[in-house]
Amino acid sequence: MSRLVFLLYLAAGCQIAVAILNLFLVRLLKWQEPLGRMPLLLREVFQVHAWFISVTLGIFGALTMRFAADLVSGASPLCKWLAASIGIFWAIRTVLQVAYYSSSHWRGQPLRLLAHITLLLVYGGFAAVYLCCAF
Repeated sequence: MSRLVFLLYLAAGCQIAVAILNLFLVRLLKWQEPLGRMPLLLREVFQVHAWFISVTLGIFGALTMRFAADLVSGASPLCKWLAASIGIFWAIRTVLQVAYYSSSHWRGQPLRLLAHITLLLVYGGFAAVYLCCAF
């Protein structure tokens, strides 16, 4: 097994784990009360988006697990497009981790800073692996 195929399997497993974790994010981060104060439509949009992010990441993970070798070999234009699309998805998410979120969320809080840096590295790693396959 090539190193890139192994990294794709690792990325697939991590994406599936993030998809599952995302389903419990409200409970894990104790957001029940703030969500309860939101207007009903905003709360419903938030919940639907959370589910669809999980579904999307689950699909990314399942497709990657099934077609890792094909993604690495560039067996077809579809494989290159799929790898590029998932890579761009994660590259945008990596940029948003730095450019969009306020540093006030983690400034002076070592555990939150560690979580921010870890997510930055994980998302950037996903982007790098998929973009390596695409190009």
